[in-house]
Amino acid sequence: MTAPLEPPTLSAPPPPDADKGAKKAFVIPSLDGIRGMSFLIVFVAHAGLKGIVPAHFGLTLFFFLSGYLITTLMRMEWERTGTVSIRQFYLRRVLRILPPFYLVLFVAMALTAAGWLGGFLTRTGIVWQASHLTNYYIIRYGWWDGMPPGTSVYWSLAVEEHFYLVFPLLFLLLRRRVSTHRTMAMVLLGICAAILVWRLVLVFGLDASKERAYVATDTRIDSILLGCVLALWHNPVLDPKRITDRQLAWVWLPLGIASILVSLVVGHFWFEHTFRYTLQSAGLFPFFIAAVRWHDRLPFRAFSWWPLPQLGLLSYTLYLMHHTALFALHHNTTWPAPLRVAVAFVVILALAWIIYVWIERPCARARRRLSKYLEGTSARGAT
Repeated sequence: MTAPLEPPTLSAPPPPDADKGAKKAFVIPSLDGIRGMSFLIVFVAHAGLKGIVPAHFGLTLFFFLSGYLITTLMRMEWERTGTVSIRQFYLRRVLRILPPFYLVLFVAMALTAAGWLGGFLTRTGIVWQASHLTNYYIIRYGWWDGMPPGTSVYWSLAVEEHFYLVFPLLFLLLRRRVSTHRTMAMVLLGICAAILVWRLVLVFGLDASKERAYVATDTRIDSILLGCVLALWHNPVLDPKRITDRQLAWVWLPLGIASILVSLVVGHFWFEHTFRYTLQSAGLFPFFIAAVRWHDRLPFRAFSWWPLPQLGLLSYTLYLMHHTALFALHHNTTWPAPLRVAVAFVVILALAWIIYVWIERPCARARRRLSKYLEGTSARGAT
C-alpha cells in the first residue's frame, strides 16, 4: 500500500497542447475512489479472504496510482516553473508520510510490548522498521519475528520510500537531457524491462525465495515506474487524446482487462513472481485512461461515489493500521470472524479520521507554510 505525495485529486490548468476537454481546470475524483477500492481489496484479503481476493493486485494498483499521480504533479510543476524543486518534494513527502507512519508504528510496538498483540519485538526489527527497511527485514528474518504483528505490511511503504528518494533526481536528469516526454517514458520502460529480466534471473537462475521476488525494492518498483510512464506518455490529463474512445472501449480496455485476469488466474510460482506484476501494471494503462477520461460514466462513475473517495482520503492511515487491528481483535477476543472484521473496520476508520484531523491536516498546513518560506528564501537568493 502506498501513500501519494499529494491527495490524488488533480486540479490545475492544463498545458496549452492539451485537448479541448482539458482546457479548463480539472478535478478527477475517480482517483480517490480507485485508491479507496485498492484499500478495500487489501483489507478484505487480510481479513480472511486471501485465497479469493488478490491482495497483491491491490498493492500493484496502489503502486501504479502513486507513480502516475506524483509524476503528473511533477510534470505540472515543470511546465509551470521550468524545474522541480527537490527541497519542496522531500518536504512534502516527509510531512505527508512520516508523522502517521511513526505514530502507528510506535503504538503497535507499545501494544506488542504490553502483550496485547502477541508476538515479540527485537532491537533489530525495531531499527529496520523505523529505518524503512521492513521489506529487506522480511527477506532476511521472515514475516513475523521481531516486528509488531500486522506491521509487515510496511514493506510496501519501504519500496515507495526507496523509490522516491531517487526518482525526483532521475526525473530532473531526464527532463534536462532528453527533448520529449515520450523519450523519457521509453527510458523508464527500459528500466522496467531490466527489472523484469532481474526477476527472471532471481527465480530461474538463483532460485530466489518468494519473499525476495515479492517484497524487495529492486524487484517491485517497476509497478510504480509504469505509472510514471503513463504520466509521461498518453497521460489522459495532460496530453492530447491520441487513442479514440472507440479504440479504448473495444481494443485497449478489453486487452488490459484480459492481461489483469491472466495475472490473477495463472498460479505457477515462476509466473507469479516474474510476469505477474508486469502484466497487471500493463493492464492498468487503459484502465486508468478510461477511469480519467470517462470518470462521469458508468462503471467508472462508481469510483466517484461516496464512500469510496472518502476511503481514498484516509487510505494511507487505514493501511498502516488495518492488519494490526485485525491481529489485536483475533488475539484478545473470541468473537466470530465476521464480527471481528466489522469491528476492526469501524475502529480503524474512526482512528484514521482522528489522525487525519489532528495530525495530517496540521502537517499539511505546516507543509504549505514551510513551502512558502522556502520559495521566499529561494527568490531572495536569486536576487
